[in-house]
Amino acid sequence: MENYFMHDGQVMPQIGFGTYKLNGTHGMHAISNALKNGYSVLDTAYNYENEGTVGRAIANSHVSRDEIIVTSKLPGRYQSYDEALTAIQESIYRLNVEYIDLYLIHWPNPKQGKYVEAWKAMIAAQKAGLIKSIGVCNFLPEHIERLEKETGVLPVVNQIELHPYFNQKEMIQYHNDKGIITQAWSPLGRASDVMHDQTIVTIAEKYNKSVPQIILKWHIQNGVVPIPKATSISRQLENKNLFDFYLNDEDLAQIDQLTKADGRRKGQDPATYEEF
Repeated sequence: MENYFMHDGQVMPQIGFGTYKLNGTHGMHAISNALKNGYSVLDTAYNYENEGTVGRAIANSHVSRDEIIVTSKLPGRYQSYDEALTAIQESIYRLNVEYIDLYLIHWPNPKQGKYVEAWKAMIAAQKAGLIKSIGVCNFLPEHIERLEKETGVLPVVNQIELHPYFNQKEMIQYHNDKGIITQAWSPLGRASDVMHDQTIVTIAEKYNKSVPQIILKWHIQNGVVPIPKATSISRQLENKNLFDFYLNDEDLAQIDQLTKADGRRKGQDPATYEEF
């Protein structure tokens, strides 16, 4: 596995570990195992209500804190400047860490019109040492352009819905042009038909790999950082066993062609969707 360098100088490994719905003791053990199995990026959020679980997993692991990249996210209800600063501090306390490595605005909530205010608070928190890197989730180009215009600071990461049925090629190119790393949430399509798509099944048989491995490798070869979740040790190891093969151009193109105009799993369009 290689690392990408974010435009602020911090590093980002090629694959992360999602913690959505990993709560309590069961979730803590799954996250601890992920750390033991070589994952260094732990992706959580204020609204996942499991920052305490992630923090306990970190504390119980034998992995040095400086080898772990903790990501959390600001919920829409706390996008005003003062509330954003308080939410960042609360996440740090819940995680039981001294700082958060990567902090993201979870959704732009453009109808509320406060995401620039939240961004300014995150810039201040970064300067104060509470956060190492700042980024966004689910932002469209117009939202990112406004951040840059009003603050002069671009996000290092934009985490977006991205899977074979919604490949977001234009967003990836936009990010590349801006020096922004693309992260993929729902990289395997979260229980959608993509896991049983015959095109991908056939490619998996060709390479003697599983369908999730083919999809995750497709992400990586497109320069995207996928963040899959897995509770079992065997699946965690399988999801990381991606670096002994390459998909050829024809197979990559076949997967690219599976994308759909309405490919969002739940229709969560950042232009209109509101998350609080």
